[in-house]
Amino acid sequence: MRAPSLYWYFDSKHAIYDAMFAEGNHTLLLQMSSIELPSEPREILRQLASVFMRFSVQDAARFQLMFLRTIPEFEPSPESYALATEVVERSREWLGASGITHPTHFDLWTGLVSGLISQQLANDPGGDRWQRLIDDAVDMFANHVLNSPSTRSNP
Repeated sequence: MRAPSLYWYFDSKHAIYDAMFAEGNHTLLLQMSSIELPSEPREILRQLASVFMRFSVQDAARFQLMFLRTIPEFEPSPESYALATEVVERSREWLGASGITHPTHFDLWTGLVSGLISQQLANDPGGDRWQRLIDDAVDMFANHVLNSPSTRSNP
């Protein structure tokens, strides 16, 4: 589609980005909803990390739009942002099902997973160098968080 045609449907570039942001979060929610949660905590974490990794490496530009805030002055509309908030809440639920409820642990988790995804996209696009590390990273995280007192990290 040519640019002038796009503006028949959208008021601005930011409106296009907003639609793409909403669509990306909607797609991620659908992918998350299609997974039946395992009962074992580490398997829940592996599933969650794998869902985010697969989703993110499918489309690097979509990952950047949704998670890296790379477009100057773009802020999603409240409606689109509500979908992103739902993704975060669903992720919190999954971590809660694995026994992880501390806010600092959630932050550590998102940093770990997004770091692996960013490394994969930046340094081995189309490959699996960092994707192969998911299970090791999950084990490292689980060993730290599930086997230590919840007071170890302060919010």
